[in-house]
Amino acid sequence: MHLSKHHGLGNDFLVSLADIEPTPVLARHLCDRRRGVGADGLIVGRPSTDPSFDVEMVLLNSDGSAAEMSGNGIRCLAQAVVRSRGATDGEIRVATAAGPRQVVVRSTDHSEVCLAEVEMGQAGVGPAWPGPPPRGLDRALATEGVRVETVDLGNPHLVLLARDPRTVDLARFGAELEAQVDGGANVEFIAATPGRSNEIDLTVWERGAGITEACGTGACAGAYVARRWGLVDDDVVVHLPGGDVRVLLGPTITLIGPAVFIADIEVPVSVDEVGSAHANTANVASAGSRMR
Repeated sequence: MHLSKHHGLGNDFLVSLADIEPTPVLARHLCDRRRGVGADGLIVGRPSTDPSFDVEMVLLNSDGSAAEMSGNGIRCLAQAVVRSRGATDGEIRVATAAGPRQVVVRSTDHSEVCLAEVEMGQAGVGPAWPGPPPRGLDRALATEGVRVETVDLGNPHLVLLARDPRTVDLARFGAELEAQVDGGANVEFIAATPGRSNEIDLTVWERGAGITEACGTGACAGAYVARRWGLVDDDVVVHLPGGDVRVLLGPTITLIGPAVFIADIEVPVSVDEVGSAHANTANVASAGSRMR
């Protein structure tokens, strides 16, 4: 089974372009950082039955749960598709569980790095958050009361205002807040970047993956809510632990950020074994010696 590994600001994914149906067991096995290859999620880019799409995106989180959309993951998928064509630039139309997404991939001075621009669709009202806030959350946020808003970007988000998102205990409050939302949600803590206009700081707890270095849909949700709260305008730089992305808030939301190719990987798994995920240790080819 051929995979390529990519990351978007440290949010890493294993990508397969084979026409397979990934299973939760397979995703958990491959994404395990001690017994598998290791990643925040597994993406399968299957040929689409609709000729208007280049590929259909199926995404499973590292815990095996399905995700509708990933802003970082779709950039990684697009890079994988462009690379499979022997190109460095391209435009990819992707069918996702959150709806159609258009991705423009542009090369950079570094062969393993591309800059991808994704049409992320429109933001909607997210899932109901019943509350009450977890005990001690107001002190952790260091704000007067708890300011929170839910957003839907094809997947659910819970966005909270914090004085400094970096000081919030994500492992505790991210998990507790996610558990309060029916079906779970990504949880973002945001603040206007001190001394900067139209920039926000953001940390994230991702449904199905836990603490990650970055979340593309979370960056879009955070920027959208920050504008609603009067913290920014329409062109926003979002500072995440793994790096920065740019979010354009127009009739639809556009996400612009890097995708980085890490390695091509051959995992000795037969088609029959895909369902049960009896994979052996992966043979990894580094970016310097790529295995086809």
